[in-house]
Amino acid sequence: MAYVSTYLNFSNQTEEAFNLYKSVFGSEFMGNIMRFGDVPPSPDVPPIPETDKNLVMHVALPILGGHLLMGSDAPESMNFKISMGNNVYVMLAPDTRAETRSLFNALSEGGKIEMELQDMFWGDYYGSCSDKFGVQWMFNCSEKE
Repeated sequence: MAYVSTYLNFSNQTEEAFNLYKSVFGSEFMGNIMRFGDVPPSPDVPPIPETDKNLVMHVALPILGGHLLMGSDAPESMNFKISMGNNVYVMLAPDTRAETRSLFNALSEGGKIEMELQDMFWGDYYGSCSDKFGVQWMFNCSEKE
């Protein structure tokens, strides 16, 4: 079932922030916190520095009315630089790859593609972009090809 969520990026404070949100909303994380150290090595990606391996790669927390708050640390060692305005994404999870491609193409037109849609190691079809107004979008589709 398709859904929309909010994705927040932090400078090495995701776990602290999400523990606060967890206590405020009285809910539990969906699954375990995924850490950068959990990422399988890839010849196309430099190794993750030891200091970043315990940082949060992904966490999800249901808050109100079925809305999902998601988050990740954004390590500077991976060329991320967080500032207010670039730390929030609208995350779309369409039901099909066709709908994902259509939305991605429409929203990225005149904007900037951050990551082309592609199959990811966690098994989903993922990409990100900003639209021509600077709003940042993530796409994650679990439909297999």
